[in-house]
Amino acid sequence: MNFELTEEQQMLRDSVRKLAKNYGLEYWLDKDEKHEFVHELWSELGKNGYLGLAIPEEYGGAGLGMSEMTMVIEELTLSGAGSTLAQLFMLTPVFGGVTINLHGSEDQKREYLPKIASGNMNFCMALTEPNAGSNALEITTFAKKDKDHYIINGQKIWISGVDIADKMLLVARTTKKDEVAKKTDGISLFIVDPKDPAITCQPIDKLGTHCVRSDTVFIENLRVHKDQLIGVEGKGWSYLLDTLNAERIVTTAGLIGTGKLAIKLAVDYAKERKVFRDTPIGAYQGIQFPLARHSAELAVSQLMNYKAAWLYDQNLPNGSEANTAKLIAGETAFQAADRAMQVMGGYGYAKEYFIERIWRDVRLFKIAPVSEEMVLNFIAQHDLGLPRSY
Repeated sequence: MNFELTEEQQMLRDSVRKLAKNYGLEYWLDKDEKHEFVHELWSELGKNGYLGLAIPEEYGGAGLGMSEMTMVIEELTLSGAGSTLAQLFMLTPVFGGVTINLHGSEDQKREYLPKIASGNMNFCMALTEPNAGSNALEITTFAKKDKDHYIINGQKIWISGVDIADKMLLVARTTKKDEVAKKTDGISLFIVDPKDPAITCQPIDKLGTHCVRSDTVFIENLRVHKDQLIGVEGKGWSYLLDTLNAERIVTTAGLIGTGKLAIKLAVDYAKERKVFRDTPIGAYQGIQFPLARHSAELAVSQLMNYKAAWLYDQNLPNGSEANTAKLIAGETAFQAADRAMQVMGGYGYAKEYFIERIWRDVRLFKIAPVSEEMVLNFIAQHDLGLPRSY
C-alpha cells in the first residue's frame, strides 16, 4: 500500500481545488443563511465528472474509486465548504452510486448510474427510525409482498436531502424480526420515489448543516414494483454494510478538510491579531500548541482514512480502519473548530469570520452518521475481542 499520490490523483486534486475557489466561504455562508441547497456547485461537480468518480466508465463514471473520492472531498471542504459537503457526497455518490454499483441489477445500473455520475439525479437514504436509532436491526418499516409489488408502511427520521432527492434508498423489513433465524436476515433495500403521494415529509428545525434539509418521513401504503428491490430479498443488511463503510470514509474525508480549514482560519487570524504588546498572538504557545496538536491528529486520521479507502477499493475488509479514522476525525475536527473560535475571541462568534458556521455544522459529526460511542463499541468488540456490551 503506497500513499504517494499518482500523477492522475495529483491532477485531480489540483483541478477540483481550482473549481472550489468559485465556491468559497462567502458562497457557503450565503447558502447557510438562506437554508438553500448548493445547486450551482453540485451541477458543476456533475458536469466535470466528480460525482461519478467511483462509478465504472461503462455507466458514465470515471472508473476510479473511494480513494479519489476522499481527495476530492478534502479539497472541497478545505476550500470553504466545511463538513456539510461530506453529507452531500453521502447522499448521492454513496447511497445511490455505491449501493447500486455494488449490488444493483444490470437494469438498475444502466438506469441510474449515468444520471448520478452526471449530477442529473440526486439520492437520499431512509434508514433511521424514531424507536430504533443506532440499532438499525430494530427498524419496523415493513414491505409486504403483493404479487409483483411490495406495499410499504413505516416512519423514518433524520432523513437528509429528501427534499431535493429524485430517488430514495429505502431500508425496510420484508420478514419480521421474530420470524428470522438471524436478526440480520429479513432486511431489504428498495429504490423508491420520494415524491410519491404515499410519502409525506416534515422538516426538522435543527442547529446547523442548513444547506441540507433533514425530515421525518411517513410512509403509508407505498406501492413499489419488485424490479426496484436491490439484490435478493431479505439480504439487504450485508449490502447496507458496504454502503455504511463508504459513508464513514466519505464523512472522515470531509472532517479532515474541515479541521484543516478551521486551523487555517485560526492561524491566519493569529498571525495578524495583536493584544497587549506589539507581537501577534500566534507567537504565544497557548495559541500554538492546541492548533499544532489538532493538526497532528488530523494527519494521523487522514492516513488511516486513506488506508480504509484503499482497502475498500481492493474489496478488502475495511470496517476497523473506517471506524477508527472517523472517530479521530470527528473529535479533532470539532475541537479544531472550537479552538479556532477561542483564538478569535468575540470575533469568532461573528458570522463574517466564518468559523461559527463551521463549528455548528461539524458538531453533528460526533453523533452522525455513527456516534463516537458506537464506534468505540465496534473497536472494543471487533478489534480488542471484548464481549459485546450492548
